Amino acid sequence: MNNPKPNEWRAADLSQGYIADYKPFNFVDGEGVRCSLYVSGCLFHCAGCYNQATWSFQYGKPYSQALEDQIMADLAQPYVQGLTLLGGEPFLNTGILLPLLSRIRRELPEKDIWSWTGYTWEELQLESEAVSADKQEMLRLLDILVDGRFELAKKNLNLQFRGSSNQRIIDVKKSLKAGKAVIWDKLNDGNAAVEQIHKEKLI
Repeated sequence: MNNPKPNEWRAADLSQGYIADYKPFNFVDGEGVRCSLYVSGCLFHCAGCYNQATWSFQYGKPYSQALEDQIMADLAQPYVQGLTLLGGEPFLNTGILLPLLSRIRRELPEKDIWSWTGYTWEELQLESEAVSADKQEMLRLLDILVDGRFELAKKNLNLQFRGSSNQRIIDVKKSLKAGKAVIWDKLNDGNAAVEQIHKEKLI
C-alpha cells in the first residue's frame, strides 16, 4: 500500500481522463438505486484490491460528453437516488468529475452523490497548502464519503458498503459543519464488530 505525502498526488499531473466502467441502475454501490461511475487511476495499490485493473490511469476509455449526457439522463429517472463514484481513485480524477458533479448540483439538486476514496477524511481536511484545492472542492460537492485504504487484515464481509473495518461511511455535510468526521446515521453493520463505531466515540 502506498501513502501520499501532503499535496504529493495531484490530479492535474496524473489523470488521463479515462473511465473504467459505468453501471446504471444498480443496488450495491450505496443507498437506493444508483448510477455508478468507475474512474481509472489509483496510486494507493492496496493489497487485496478487488479492482486492480483500475490502478492504471489509461485503463478503459476516455470520458466523453456523450457519457456525461447519458449519466445525466439516467440520473433524471425518478427511481434513481443518486450517483456513486468509485475507481480507481475519484480524487485523482477531479478534472473530469468536478464539471459533472457541478452539473448534477445545478440540474438535479435532489440527487445525492456518494464517493469511495483511499484518502481518509483527516487527510482531506489538511490545510489548503497541503491538500490541492480541487480535492477540497470535490469533497464539498459530495453527500457521503466512504473513506480510507482497504486493509486486507481488517477485511470483513459483513460491513455495510465497505471492505475493511477501518473504512467509514461519513456524512459530508454534517462533518464539514461539525469540523470532524460524522458517521452516516443510517449505518447498519448488524452484529459485526466495527472499528469505526469505537473511533466515533473517541472523537
